[in-house]
Amino acid sequence: MKTLRSQKRSILNRSVSGKRLPVILLSATLLTACAMAPVSPPGSIDVRSKLTALQSDPKMADHARVELREAEQAVQLAERPLGESEAALAEHRVYMADRMVEIARAKAETRLAESDRERLSEERDAARLAARTREAEQARDEERSAASRAEMSASEARELQRQIDELEAEATDRGLVLTLGDVLFATGSASIQGGSNQNLEKLVNFLNQYPERQVLIEGHTDNVGSAELNRNLSRQRAESVRRYLESRGVDGRRLSVTGYGFERPVASNDSATGRQQNRRVEVIIQNGQ
Repeated sequence: MKTLRSQKRSILNRSVSGKRLPVILLSATLLTACAMAPVSPPGSIDVRSKLTALQSDPKMADHARVELREAEQAVQLAERPLGESEAALAEHRVYMADRMVEIARAKAETRLAESDRERLSEERDAARLAARTREAEQARDEERSAASRAEMSASEARELQRQIDELEAEATDRGLVLTLGDVLFATGSASIQGGSNQNLEKLVNFLNQYPERQVLIEGHTDNVGSAELNRNLSRQRAESVRRYLESRGVDGRRLSVTGYGFERPVASNDSATGRQQNRRVEVIIQNGQ
């Protein structure tokens, strides 16, 4: 019985040992194969990294597509494993791949710079063209404005002349002189007679339309009576005209009043007609600035 059990254990041990042996041999074979498998040459990883960085930059990649393809082929060749006996070839391939990557980089940088210069040149040309266009448009606008001002000035001049003609004023070195005869006043009186006076209304309209013009109101008389009496009467009549203008909206600060009496006759006092011409109020509308 004991002998039978010993025989069974012997058979079982031989069976287990028989199964373990192939596994151990397979593991050893794989380890040896891994240890002997060829790897990429030294430096090829760095070259691949440089190429990948260059390929990842869209601007650079767009400006050196052919060179990058050639560099890619060179890097792939440099990454091929070689035996120890071919170390010099591997080093040469890595060197050439690195040069091809640098050539691609240099080409990309050069073309990118040229593209930037062309773009900047085009932008400068466009800016110059825009500036010239603005200058031409400004010149045209100024010409139109000048023509418009000239037309407006001509129109204003025509309107001014029309109003002067309506006033029946005389253009002199002192300005426009409007003469108001003695019909405004009763004999020996400084009060303006009632009723509408067309000459005074035209004067009011003119002065309100040209508010920048200053006005001198001068009273004159004939030589009947004393000098003092006539001087006072002439001033009072000028004052009456001033008050009338102010009542119609003319700014009193524009109005100056003087009475000359019979010091400045415009006709001979020897006749009734001459004395009537001397009895007057002159309104001098000074020329605009």
